[in-house]
Order: sequence, then structure tokens, then C-alpha cells
Amino acid sequence: MGAGKRRRLMDLLSSFLAWLTDASHWTGDTGIPVRVGEHLLISGIPLLVAIVVALPVGLFIGHTGKGALLAVSLGNIGRALPSLGILGIILPLTLPLTAGTDIPLGLPPSLIALFALALPPIITNCHVGIREVDRDLIEAARGMGMRETQVLTRVELPLATPVILAGIRTSAVQVVATATLGAVLGIGGLGRYILDGISQHDDGQLITGAVLVALLAILTELGFAALQRASVSPGLRSTGDRAYEVAGQAPRPPA
Repeated sequence: MGAGKRRRLMDLLSSFLAWLTDASHWTGDTGIPVRVGEHLLISGIPLLVAIVVALPVGLFIGHTGKGALLAVSLGNIGRALPSLGILGIILPLTLPLTAGTDIPLGLPPSLIALFALALPPIITNCHVGIREVDRDLIEAARGMGMRETQVLTRVELPLATPVILAGIRTSAVQVVATATLGAVLGIGGLGRYILDGISQHDDGQLITGAVLVALLAILTELGFAALQRASVSPGLRSTGDRAYEVAGQAPRPPA
């Protein structure tokens, strides 16, 4: 690395530390604690809605085998669609929802776009997790007289939990990282620091926003990883260790 690049790197680091340690940036409506809270709220609402919607759908597809092609298609489409493109498509459609109200213009399209981003990994992993359960165990449960709902809740769901949680974990990290795009539509969050840093040529603010988003995504990853391990019995943790290999992968189409 040349002397010029080292000097530039040191200047960026100094700008970052100066901006981060400025007491005025930790108070008020645009302070770091407020922006972090906004970011968590913007990320948490669509993630929770996606979990409520995707879990029943994924469990039904996995247990019955019906709609497996839908799960494959959702997984592929979800990885292909750019979130910024979804924002552009949804914004004009949601304008009537915010007209004459105090709802920020960019809030509905941002939440919908993040919901669409969170949905595919959860549905995919629910389907894959249930379908990977040993068929012999399922037939044994049926042979004991268990109803289909009991087979699902007492046999398939406990064994599929590591893979399902891996899907939620993947969605959570993606949503937290992508929620910065909401700042383009003026809804706040840590993305405001990145956007304002670019527009104001403020390297310290720009780097601070990027670092905080990265840190929040890492903490989300670690938190859900801990939850994943805590929710799985010790006898199933070997399954949980390989669950991340399945996360985000589309299931094989039915034969």
C-alpha cells in the first residue's frame, strides 16, 4: 500500500472516530440511539409478519408435499428480485395509503419490500426441514395412531426446527442489512447516515452508518444463532450445525 493510500485510510479512520465520539451525535431526534431504534423497528415489523405468514405455508407444503413447486419458485424469485426495484414498483401503488395521513410516504413500500425479502428463506427452509425428516419415523408415528396434525407437531416440527430457525436467521440478517434502503424514501434508520454522508460529502457520517449497519447485522446473526442452539435439544444439535448449509437453498422440485 502506497503512502497516499495509507494517508487516505488514516484520514477516513480519523473522520469515523471523530464523528462517532461526538457527543452531539448521540442525542436528539437524529442521534445514534434513535436511528438504531428506527432501524430495528423498520426491520422487525416485516420480519415478524413474514414469520407469521411463511411458517404455516412452509409447514403445509413440507407436510403434504402440495405446492412444492411454489416453494421452489419463491426461493428463486426471492433471490433474483432486487429490493430497490421492489421499492420502485410498490411506491406508486401505496401512495393512496399515505395520502392525507401522517404515515411517512416511504414507510409502506419499505415494509412491503422487506417483507418480500424475508418471506422466501423461511418458506423454503420450512419445506426443506419437514421433507428431510426420516420417512420411517413418520410412518412409525402414523402406525402408532397419530393424526396428521400430531405427526407434524410432535415428530416433524421438532426434528425440522434447526433448519427452520436457520431460515429465519437468514431472513433476519438480510432484512437488517437491506433496511438501509428505506432511507432513500425518507423513513429514517441507520441508512440516513449513509445517505446524508454521501450527499454532504461527510466521510465520518457515511462510515459510521455503514459500520453500525454491519455491526447490527452481525449481532442479529449471533443472536439468532444463540436462539437456534438454545431451542434445539442436545441430541439434535448435530442437525443444527448443518442447518446453515440448507438456509437460503431452494428445495428440490418433486419427482
